[in-house]
Amino acid sequence: MKLALHWQIMIALVLAAIMGSTTGVTGQVFGISWIAIYDFVGTLFLNALKMIVVPLVVSAIIIGVSNVGGQGGFSRLGLKTLSYYALTGLSAIIIGLSVVNIIQPGVGHGEAPVIEADMQLMGALEGKGTGDIVEVFLRMVPDNVFAAAAEMQMLGLIFFSILFGYFMTQLTGRTRETLHDFWQGVFDIMMMITNLVMKFAPYGVFGLVAASVARTGFEQFENLAWFFITVCIALALHFFVVMSLVLKFVGRIQNPWLHYRAMFPALLTAFSTSSSSATLPVTISNVEKRAGVSNRVSSFVLPLGATVNMNGTALYECIAVLFIAQLFGVELSWAQQLLVVVLALATSIGVAGIPSASLVAISVILMAVGLPIEALGILLVVDRLLDMMRTSVNIFSDSVGAVVIARSEGELNLLKPVQEEQKIAAAAKAAERLD
Repeated sequence: MKLALHWQIMIALVLAAIMGSTTGVTGQVFGISWIAIYDFVGTLFLNALKMIVVPLVVSAIIIGVSNVGGQGGFSRLGLKTLSYYALTGLSAIIIGLSVVNIIQPGVGHGEAPVIEADMQLMGALEGKGTGDIVEVFLRMVPDNVFAAAAEMQMLGLIFFSILFGYFMTQLTGRTRETLHDFWQGVFDIMMMITNLVMKFAPYGVFGLVAASVARTGFEQFENLAWFFITVCIALALHFFVVMSLVLKFVGRIQNPWLHYRAMFPALLTAFSTSSSSATLPVTISNVEKRAGVSNRVSSFVLPLGATVNMNGTALYECIAVLFIAQLFGVELSWAQQLLVVVLALATSIGVAGIPSASLVAISVILMAVGLPIEALGILLVVDRLLDMMRTSVNIFSDSVGAVVIARSEGELNLLKPVQEEQKIAAAAKAAERLD
């Protein structure tokens, strides 16, 4: 029987816990250390994730920007859309930053895992401060885009991809069509490769988690419980509090809970698939048919949002990186945490709307701030369930953006369909009581 990926990962986790605790650091098979086997499998999976970062991010952003620009009205709707995505993404990261600093899930709840790069961690961020933030903005305009790609400088690649996608829309005739078809083909292929890599996620999870358990036992799972709680609290604050306030005061929706009701089918789809891209057809349908947003706005805002608006993912990335830093005893100043905020906001733009794609972005941030990418193995234990939650937050933020922008464009019938649906349901219940 073919099992769903999340069940395969759960089985891998159980086997990894059993094997890691059984073999420990001294176990061998045919003269080969079990730790070496675990590390080989885990490193192979992490290398595959790193391999797909650059082409996936570049093609996704170029196609997203070119599709939006080609529909006309880019100067007005584009500015509103991108401003909304930037502000809500920043608010999500600030919430994550605040919650992780208040709860401090990686401090004092258990022994930190011992990994190969552990001895280098204390000096990894030494000397970093506000000057590094300036350096981040300088890297947004790379002097050599190919060198930036080779060195995985994602800010420069994102900036170049946005420019390339926009000016691609200024071309005419076959040249524009050829370029669009090329980048669409690259994006489609990279999605296929990413899906292929994720099929091997159970093996990667097994190697990474088994190595961690073999070295440290189960001490780190207390930390993971606190990490899980921290992410859930931060996601709930953004989902229920921030989005409600945006709907009420920016979108001028008297009863924000009507929008939650309108988007419920899309939220369930996002939760079950963990994919913004797979949920996009349902999101568009709910926004148009239940939230009452016109196709002109929804077809402009939602496809771009599925590519660049990842509020839940950006929040998760910020908490994950700070959790790993806390776990290994690396103190980050506020200036250094601001560096993480900038990187989380920038890398979340390029995250593909597929399950566990945020692992790619987190690996970029870990490398950028000098933390070991091997620490990703710690997060994989709870990543699947949190992935389902943050994907729901991602698509809900997209839908709120569509409502807000539709209101700013003068649309007046927002959420009328779901209001009518609610009245019909109430009338039906009243009729049942009379019968």
